[in-house]
Amino acid sequence: MSNSLANAKNIATILTEALPYIQKFTSRTIVIKYGGNAMANEDLQNSFARDIVLMKLVGINPIIVHGGGPQIGKHLEKLSIESNFVDGLRVTDSETMSVVEMVLGGLVNKQIVSLLNKHNGKAVGITGKDANLIYAKKLKVPNKDKVSSKPVVDLGQVGQVLSINTEILDVMKDSDIIPVIAPIGIDKDGVSYNINADSVAGEIARVLKAEKLMLLTNVPGVKDKQGNILTGLKIKQVNELIADKTIEGGMLPKVECALHAVQNGVNSATIVDGRVEHAVLLEIFTDQGVGTLITSEEINKH
Repeated sequence: MSNSLANAKNIATILTEALPYIQKFTSRTIVIKYGGNAMANEDLQNSFARDIVLMKLVGINPIIVHGGGPQIGKHLEKLSIESNFVDGLRVTDSETMSVVEMVLGGLVNKQIVSLLNKHNGKAVGITGKDANLIYAKKLKVPNKDKVSSKPVVDLGQVGQVLSINTEILDVMKDSDIIPVIAPIGIDKDGVSYNINADSVAGEIARVLKAEKLMLLTNVPGVKDKQGNILTGLKIKQVNELIADKTIEGGMLPKVECALHAVQNGVNSATIVDGRVEHAVLLEIFTDQGVGTLITSEEINKH
């Protein structure tokens, strides 16, 4: 058998495997949190963009929510503004918030839009302030300092999602437009808030009753105490892993975000290894998948 014929048969096999997943997800919404290593590496950027454009072409509705913490940090450093963190959250005074809006809503958002459009997508960048997409309120973090008399830590303009106005998203997903969302919210008084991108992606997935939430990260997935990747988990198993501290540290908020989405109408959520080329397509269109899939029912995939 010639190499060209063997390659053609391999392609046919791949397409055959992908077909039931394409049929399953057609006209469904998939919310993807994009950030970390996948955003920093040029090859991974291009594979991500091609994945998203292909999803749209086969009738799936991808919605992208992006982060940008490292880029914000670099710009603050250039401006000699010190970065302070509490429980992994950036303390955001008004000066820092101006930089956050410039970097997330301007620089990073437009880079992703340009990347998708370069690969023949029709992406439109928005922040949570556009069309009042994300109403927010100030995030209150309990003070762990036993010496302090203050019950909460003041993080400045760090917020949490209060509500999502889905009108603009409905218009976009029913067209050929790919929304790219910067996680900035606004309150009733017009104050802007810096919001965790995982949380925004989870809330958008929840209110849209999305088919799937995908959180791209820089680890292979959720691991057990022996370091083995747990490819498929049900809600009960996730709660047990949190209770016995198998899931902790930086993975915990991602898993809690995924868990909250699945408990509130999203069919499945996946912690995806964003360092794998074409991770999005591999997760959606192959039997094996990439990362840890969390569902409320028995898992057949993986």
